[in-house]
Amino acid sequence: MQQTRQRILDFLDQWGSATARQLAKSFGMTAANLRHHLAVLETRKLIASIGNRPAEGRGRPEKIYAMAANQFANLEPLTRALLQTLAATELPRKSETRQKQLALSLLGSPTAVPNQITQRLVSAVRRLEPLGYKPRWEARLQEPQMVLGRCPYAAIIADHPELCRIDAHLLETLLAAPVEQTAKLQPGPQQVPQCVFLLKQ
Repeated sequence: MQQTRQRILDFLDQWGSATARQLAKSFGMTAANLRHHLAVLETRKLIASIGNRPAEGRGRPEKIYAMAANQFANLEPLTRALLQTLAATELPRKSETRQKQLALSLLGSPTAVPNQITQRLVSAVRRLEPLGYKPRWEARLQEPQMVLGRCPYAAIIADHPELCRIDAHLLETLLAAPVEQTAKLQPGPQQVPQCVFLLKQ
């Protein structure tokens, strides 16, 4: 495969998603040249557009690209259908409880929560990695923060913002402390979208 296209695939595999402008900046290329390679990869069904990001200033929204997941093609509509069914059949006051239950189900078997906060953060990263979040934690002057470098729900998050609350419940369970989301799919390193949760100790 052409070298630039392989680099695009490697980048998306590592970071989860990116726009043409972000990729072009990372590779030192023009956005126009980069879009040609994206078009080829999209035609070959190796990557797919999973949404749009508003343009900075004037201009059209930018497409966000990710690796194609043809083997999981039915997961997106299935997830949408399940979430819509839950919303239609559940009383609003039960939604928070249901979100917590879903978070616990995603985590599987419970494990002991370490005493020290640093150990909890490291343990949380290990538990979240298999779920596709590309997590990491960052020390800050007051409270540490957890950064989710990939949103597994990027394709449907605009229609189902309640998934962010499930992420928060995941973190609160793993860290045994409340968290506050301070960024949602905001550009991070190499302008890749990321979500940030501040640990409230």
